[in-house]
Amino acid sequence: MSEKNASIDVYLTFNGDCREAIKFYAAVFKLDVPHSMSYGESPTGASPAEKDRILYACMPVFGMNMMFCDCPADSDFVRGNNVMLTISLRDEAELARLFQEFSQGGDVYMPLEKTFFSDLFGMVCDRFGIIWQFSKMAGSSSS
Repeated sequence: MSEKNASIDVYLTFNGDCREAIKFYAAVFKLDVPHSMSYGESPTGASPAEKDRILYACMPVFGMNMMFCDCPADSDFVRGNNVMLTISLRDEAELARLFQEFSQGGDVYMPLEKTFFSDLFGMVCDRFGIIWQFSKMAGSSSS
């Protein structure tokens, strides 16, 4: 599979200090601070406690994407367990196959389905405790 059709990226979750973390990592890697979307700016809306929290930001670092968000205000945030890996593919069948494989013996946190930000997205904690996100890249559905 070509690199244009797939990637594995890191997704970092914070507990209300995502904006500060983004600025820190941008300075460390000598990059511009990327645009971010708050929960309040999302089409699904947000509670008053979440409206200013970061829903999504992305910064390219060393050829991969470093993605950021604040967890929902009412979630059970655990410092140290806030790193996920994201598999992005154009090929829907392969994305579904990988989602199914990673689900075996693990826990499905979000089934593979259409969202406002992706034609296909899901989340699994595999049998080893690693959290994986699966997202369809824009473009053709075959590789």
